[in-house]
Amino acid sequence: MKKSLNIILAEDESIILMGIKSNIESLGHQVIAQAYDGVEAVKLALEKEVDLIIIDINMPKMDGIAAIEKINKEKFVPAIIVTGYNDEKLINRASRAGAFAYLIKPVDVNDIKPAINIAWARFEEFQKVLSELDSSQKALEARKIIEKAKGIVMDRKSIKESKAMKFLQKKSNDTNKKMIVIAKEIIEADQKFK
Repeated sequence: MKKSLNIILAEDESIILMGIKSNIESLGHQVIAQAYDGVEAVKLALEKEVDLIIIDINMPKMDGIAAIEKINKEKFVPAIIVTGYNDEKLINRASRAGAFAYLIKPVDVNDIKPAINIAWARFEEFQKVLSELDSSQKALEARKIIEKAKGIVMDRKSIKESKAMKFLQKKSNDTNKKMIVIAKEIIEADQKFK
């Protein structure tokens, strides 16, 4: 886990906000902004470089869950919900909105520490999965382009698939270009001759 997280704290009750802020800072994290309503929480989350948002559900102007949904449409920020309500519908709604933890008030340092650690670990795992998915999609797209170029080489040179693949590999080695670049050049050249 990152040594110190930049956290936005959104809570409309000043005394509770100060207590949670004190707990967060005692754990070595930074409260970089405080919001007293949902609209302000969204604005701050979109403006600041934030690692995590801890937000109450019952907030003026926009509830905490709606705020998380709005934030996550623009940029993904892991969120911990803090509320006085142990309600199954709210828990499900918070989960669908992307909350990584759900804490019932009163919250003390023994509650907040594991919630932050788990939320951050889940977020890192989520980022890793997204990165792997992106890499897989790029690899699949590259494979499709190479296959198309290989088909063009097979047609133009009247050769079999294995020889077309060797042709692409040799051209890649000879020109010191990635095979995907060679494949795109072949496809582009083929389209000019049509």
